[in-house]
Amino acid sequence: MEPRGSRFDDQRMEIIMGRLLQAGVLLASTVVLAGGVLYVRRHFGSSVDYRTFAGEPANLRSISGLFRLLRAGDPAAVIQLGAILLIATPVARVVFAVVGFALERDRFYVAVSLIVLAVLAASLFFSS
Repeated sequence: MEPRGSRFDDQRMEIIMGRLLQAGVLLASTVVLAGGVLYVRRHFGSSVDYRTFAGEPANLRSISGLFRLLRAGDPAAVIQLGAILLIATPVARVVFAVVGFALERDRFYVAVSLIVLAVLAASLFFSS
């Protein structure tokens, strides 16, 4: 008889996926909160001009620019990193689903998960 809980089954996979989502959201929230505190600390007391709209700086719209700002300690880049972590959390869940279904040798759901992952990747990389 196999010891209870030693197999990788659907219930165990659901528990791990739930924990993965919880950890991702908590990590993203913590990073955004830290960035927000740093942002308020840096800009406390400065006046804001709401008459003209200023979009996000170009450096925050690319990964290389984001990492350049992170190395410089820019609080807006920390907030942006938290948002990216939040977006990456469900993508990590789908990647885990591919691995989990492969461990269960369920080819149908591996294929479905790979299609979902391809759609997510296409929407992330080819959107403008």
